[in-house]
Amino acid sequence: MAVTSSTTDTNNQYSFLNTGSTSTATSATTAASRAAAQAKMNLNAADFLKLMTTQMTHQDPNEPMKNGEFLAEMAQFGTVSGIQDLQTSFADFATSIQSAQSMQAASLVGHYVSVSTDTGVLPAGGSIDGDVNLASSTSDLQYTVTDATTGATIKTVDLGNQSSGNIPFSWDGTNDAGTQVSPGSYKIAATAMVDGKNVVQTTDINSKVESVSMANGTTPMQVNLAGAKSVAFSQVKQII
Repeated sequence: MAVTSSTTDTNNQYSFLNTGSTSTATSATTAASRAAAQAKMNLNAADFLKLMTTQMTHQDPNEPMKNGEFLAEMAQFGTVSGIQDLQTSFADFATSIQSAQSMQAASLVGHYVSVSTDTGVLPAGGSIDGDVNLASSTSDLQYTVTDATTGATIKTVDLGNQSSGNIPFSWDGTNDAGTQVSPGSYKIAATAMVDGKNVVQTTDINSKVESVSMANGTTPMQVNLAGAKSVAFSQVKQII
């Protein structure tokens, strides 16, 4: 009986040790797999193959890596690698587009562009030109010019009956009395009579480009217009 008991205890002890060893090996393999999956985000192809070889060498003999698992990990690496290549391509493309925009914007200096605004600069002996964005037909379209600094009304111009669309206007710099006013910044406010109501309309004004400010990461490229007004390059509607 003593011999039987000893044999049984020995078998139990061996079984316990074997089970513990297998569990430990399985846990170690699982942990290695997770670490490998996380590390693959920053690995190249050579590093990946080296890692896979190491993982297969130290795997649990009782639970070897299956072909499906191996192929899945290779596919995952291929996906990550493809995404990284795509990100690099997009970055290069964005840099190319930005360079092209910079060259185009720089060529605008000294020219006039049309932007959505209500303020224009009257040059000496010149005019303020632009368009009223008329949303619907009207029997009475008019715009009022005011001094941008004092708010004083300078002139009201009646454009009469108009169909919807972009209606051009040109203020020659004279007031209601026909007197030429001083050069400077002036506001244009357009209104239209629609269904018996006076409705405010937006305007696009032609402004001279004085300089261009390049993008700096958080701020897009800026076009600096006469009268100390700046707009994003994307807001330029037309080059005059």
